[in-house]
Amino acid sequence: MIQVVELSKGYGTVAAVAGVSFTVPALGTLAVLGPSGSGKTTLLRLLAGLDLPDAGEIYLDGRLASRPGWALEPHRRGLGFLFQTPALWPHLTVAQNILFGLYKSPKKAAQERLEELLEQMSLTALARRYPYQISGGEARRVSLARTLAPRPRLLLLDEPLINLDPELKHHLLQLIKTTVTKSRGTLIYVTHDRQEAAAVVEDFLFLDRGRIVQRLEAV
Repeated sequence: MIQVVELSKGYGTVAAVAGVSFTVPALGTLAVLGPSGSGKTTLLRLLAGLDLPDAGEIYLDGRLASRPGWALEPHRRGLGFLFQTPALWPHLTVAQNILFGLYKSPKKAAQERLEELLEQMSLTALARRYPYQISGGEARRVSLARTLAPRPRLLLLDEPLINLDPELKHHLLQLIKTTVTKSRGTLIYVTHDRQEAAAVVEDFLFLDRGRIVQRLEAV
C-alpha cells in the first residue's frame, strides 16, 4: 500500500507538488494525469525517494519512507522506476542492460528471465548491440525490459510508451499489466493519454499546478 499525506515540493517560487494526499491499496493501480508542468514527474521522484519533500510524508506498506529532510533509499523501497528517457548504460549491451536489473537473481534464473523479456519485447536480434546502435524506440523498450525484469513490488512508470507505434504500444501495455499481476505489485502510471492508462490501471488521479483536481476510482 502507498499512502501520501499532505506532500509538498517546491523549486524556488514554483510549487511542483502542493499538499497532495492519496492512498493506493496493495495490488492497486493508479494513473496520474495532467498537463505538462502539473507535477506528475516530481510526484514520482518523491515516491521513488529520489527527491526529499518540503512537507508531508510517504508511507509504503505502513512504513515511513519519506519526510522532510529524510528519505528511505530507493534501492530499499522494492521499486522499479522507468524515467521518461531510457537512461541506458552506454558501455553495456542490450542484454547486459536488462541483466543489470537482475543482479540479485541466481545466474540461471536471470538468464531465463532475460531470454523471456528479449522475446516479449522483440529485442532478441538486438541483444548484443550497444545503445548507440539502436533507435530511440528500441532503447525505450530495453529500458522498460530492465525495469520489469525483477518483477518489482512497486512499479513507477513515467510516460513509458511515448512515441511508440500503436501496435507495439498495445503489446507492451498487456505485458506491463501481466507483469504487475504476476508480481502482485502496485503500479503508478504517469501519462498524458487517458486511453493508454485505462488499459493497465483502475483508478485515475488528475493533477494541475501541483494539486489534485480530480480522483476517479473504479466502481
